[in-house]
Amino acid sequence: MTLKPIVLAGLVVASFATLAAPFAYVPNEGSGTLSIIDTATDTVVAELPAGKKPRGTVVSLDGRTAYVSDQPGNQLVLLDLAARKPAGVIALGESPEGVGISADGRWVAAAVEETNEVMFVDTRSNKKTFSVKVRGKNPEHAIFSPDGRLVFVSAEEGNAVDVIDFARRTQVAQVAVGMRPRGIGFSPDSSRAYVAAESSSELFVIDTKSFTVLAKVAAGSRSNGIAVHPDGTRVFVSNGGDASVSVFDVASGAFTATIGVGQRPWNMALTPDGGKLYVACGRSGVVSVIDTARGVKLADITVGKLPWGVAIR
Repeated sequence: MTLKPIVLAGLVVASFATLAAPFAYVPNEGSGTLSIIDTATDTVVAELPAGKKPRGTVVSLDGRTAYVSDQPGNQLVLLDLAARKPAGVIALGESPEGVGISADGRWVAAAVEETNEVMFVDTRSNKKTFSVKVRGKNPEHAIFSPDGRLVFVSAEEGNAVDVIDFARRTQVAQVAVGMRPRGIGFSPDSSRAYVAAESSSELFVIDTKSFTVLAKVAAGSRSNGIAVHPDGTRVFVSNGGDASVSVFDVASGAFTATIGVGQRPWNMALTPDGGKLYVACGRSGVVSVIDTARGVKLADITVGKLPWGVAIR
């Protein structure tokens, strides 16, 4: 049977859409903008206003909406990525920082520093639904486990990670780690969490069932951001004091490579296939791009002032 032309055309369009490279979204806290990078060409294709000091950023599953924390504005800024224009704000509380999104895309979690809590926004209504107080002081990041069961929160001034049971909407554990914990990442099966402690320059590996530290490994100077490869074999750690990213091999439990990037690398994100890592380098005003297979830097992309992180959907 022959396909009708209109159906065939639709299949061709769907095929190209599937193959299209994703965009990377970079909040620039110094210039109050969100830079949009086409990862196919590694060029900036747009820059949108995103509040006074944008930091944590996530993107909806359909790629249409960005949720960006505006720290001095005490709000979550919504951006329409299709129209590339503002789409509203959601009040959060004093000094929001890192944000995370659940694997199903329904929930956005925002760490609110001054009130020591995590706000949860339902993306179906774009309204705050509930909040959870945490014991640690000055929460920096709030990250969902891939299975949606837990939210790990780094307590920047508490030298600990607070653990929220999402279904119960309450804190169920606190895990002591190194000084000034920052970035958090999970293994694909949610069994392990990886936490960078900036002031003690360490990587912590945590069992997410027993909430115990399985390993503590010396990292580079002022270890900060975390990105876990989709296959779970490698964990990338940015080293703010060394202008580098280190590669942690999960099987051996050791760092196996270090790659130079821009100055003061902060938060990072991988493309869905794990082929490229995008690293926000605050003091250089660039995003460094790493080929993860070869372990080399491919480019430095100039963005806004003081890029804080990267989100890729």
